[in-house]
Amino acid sequence: MPVAGRYVEIMDTTLRDGEQTSGVSFSPSEKLTIAQLLLTEVKVDRIEIASARVSEGEFAAVKAITKWAKANGFLNRVEVLTFVDGDVSVQWMQQAGAKVMNLLTKGSLNHLTHQLKKKPEQHFAEIAAVIALAKKKGLECNVYLEDWSNGMRHSRDYVFQFLDFLQTQPVKRIMLPDTLGILIPSEVFEYTSAIVQRYPKLHFDVHMHNDYDLGTANVLEGVRAGAHGVHLTINGMGERAGNAPLASAIAVLHDFLPEVKTAVEEESLYTVSKLVETFSGFRIPANKPVVGENVFTQTAGIHADGDKKNKLYFSDLMPERFGRQRRYALGKTSGKANIENNLQQLGIQLSEPDLKKVTQRIIELGDKKEVVTQADLPYIISDVLDSKAIEEKVRIENYVLTHSKNLHPSVSLKISIKGELFEEHSQGDGQYDAFMNALKKVYKKHKQELPQLTDYAVRIPPGGKSDALCETVITWRYNNKEFKTRGLDSDQTVSAIKATQKMLNLI
Repeated sequence: MPVAGRYVEIMDTTLRDGEQTSGVSFSPSEKLTIAQLLLTEVKVDRIEIASARVSEGEFAAVKAITKWAKANGFLNRVEVLTFVDGDVSVQWMQQAGAKVMNLLTKGSLNHLTHQLKKKPEQHFAEIAAVIALAKKKGLECNVYLEDWSNGMRHSRDYVFQFLDFLQTQPVKRIMLPDTLGILIPSEVFEYTSAIVQRYPKLHFDVHMHNDYDLGTANVLEGVRAGAHGVHLTINGMGERAGNAPLASAIAVLHDFLPEVKTAVEEESLYTVSKLVETFSGFRIPANKPVVGENVFTQTAGIHADGDKKNKLYFSDLMPERFGRQRRYALGKTSGKANIENNLQQLGIQLSEPDLKKVTQRIIELGDKKEVVTQADLPYIISDVLDSKAIEEKVRIENYVLTHSKNLHPSVSLKISIKGELFEEHSQGDGQYDAFMNALKKVYKKHKQELPQLTDYAVRIPPGGKSDALCETVITWRYNNKEFKTRGLDSDQTVSAIKATQKMLNLI
C-alpha cells in the first residue's frame, strides 16, 4: 500500500503520444505554447514532447521548446522518446538541445523474439551501450518497457530478467506501458505491486492506454499499487482509443487517494483542454468527464430542485475546482427549479404566475428541439410577459413562405380577424416583405390601414450559435405615435411575423 503523503510525478505526453492521434499534427509554435502551459500553468512535473529522428518539423519544435525550457529552468523536465540505435538518437538529442531521453526497449519476450529477432542478452548489451553513450554525453536516461503488459502476462521471467539488468544501469526511471490497452485494473495492481516490492529502490511510471475505456481506472490501481509516476494526455489524446486523460486521472487521484500528492493545478485543466481542442481539431465529447461541455449541467428538474434545497445532487467533483460553473439546462425536462436557478444566476426574480408562464414556454421550445440557453432567458421572459398582456383578436392561422433562385419571394397567408378568416397570396423583395404585402391586401379588404414600420432590429443572445433564439424588435408609427413589438423564434422571419401579430392586436 502507498505511504501516506507520498508524491506522484505527473508526466504529460500529449505532444508525443497524444500527437499520434489519427489526423492530428501540431505546428512548432503550437507545441511550444502547449509545453509552456503544461509546465507553468498546469504544473505537471514532466512533458514528453517528441520522438527523435521523426521529421524536420519535429526537430524545429523540439529546438524551440528546449531553448525556452533552458532559459526558464525547465530543461530537465522536457523528455524525448529515443531508440536503441547506436549513437543516432543520442546525436539527434544533442543537436536538438534536449537532455532527457526516454529509451524505447522491448518489455515482452514476444516483441523481442518476433520483432527484433534477438536474444535477451543481445538486446541488453545494445541498451547498455546506448545508456553509456548517453551518460557520457551528459544526457539523463529513462527506459520504456514496450508491451510490458503482455510481458507480465506471458513472459514474467523475462521482465524480471530485464529489470535485474536495468537496476545495474544509470537509469533514473523505468516506465511500464500497457501498450495495447489490454489490462484490467486488478492486473495493473497485481503486476505493479509485484515489481515495486521486488525493486524497492527503483522509480516506476505507469503508462495506460484506453482501448477498453479503463485508462483512468488503471492509473488509479497503478498508483495504489505503488507506482511513482503516471503518464497522461490532455483530452485523452493518443493512438487508437487514446491514453488515460489528464483531467480525469487527476480528479480521481486527488479524490480517491487523498494520501497521494501531485503538483497539478486543477483550475488550469479546462483552459489547456480547450486550447488543445482548438489546436488539434480533436473535439472533446460533450459528456467527457471534467472537461466536457455537459458534465456540470443538470437537466432534470428534480436535480435542480434538490440542489436548491440541500445540494442533494452535488459531489466532490465540483465545477469550481476546474475553473468551471454548474449550469442548469433549459428544455422540455426543465422544471421551475431549473429555471429559478438560471434566473438567480442572472439576478432576475419573477412572481409565481409569471414563472409558470416562462416554464411552459421553455417546455414548448424544448419539445421543438430548440436549444435554450441561460442567455436566451431575458428574451423569453420579455416575449412571454409581453404576449400575455395582449388580447388576441387577430391570429395568423397559417402561412407558406417560399424563396427560390431568380424568383421573387412569395407568401400564402391565412389570417383570422375577430373570427373572420381571410386568405391572400403576395410577392415581395424578401420573405417578410412578401408577408407584409399579403397582410396589406387583407387589411385593405377589411378597410383598415396598417401602421408604418419605422425600425426593424434583430438580436440574438451574446455568444448565440446558429440555432440560437432570435428576437426581432419592430418599431411602428400609428396615429402619430410610436410603439414597439417583439417576437421570439429560432427563425428570423418567423420571429418578425410574431412581432407583427402582436402589433395587429394592439391597433
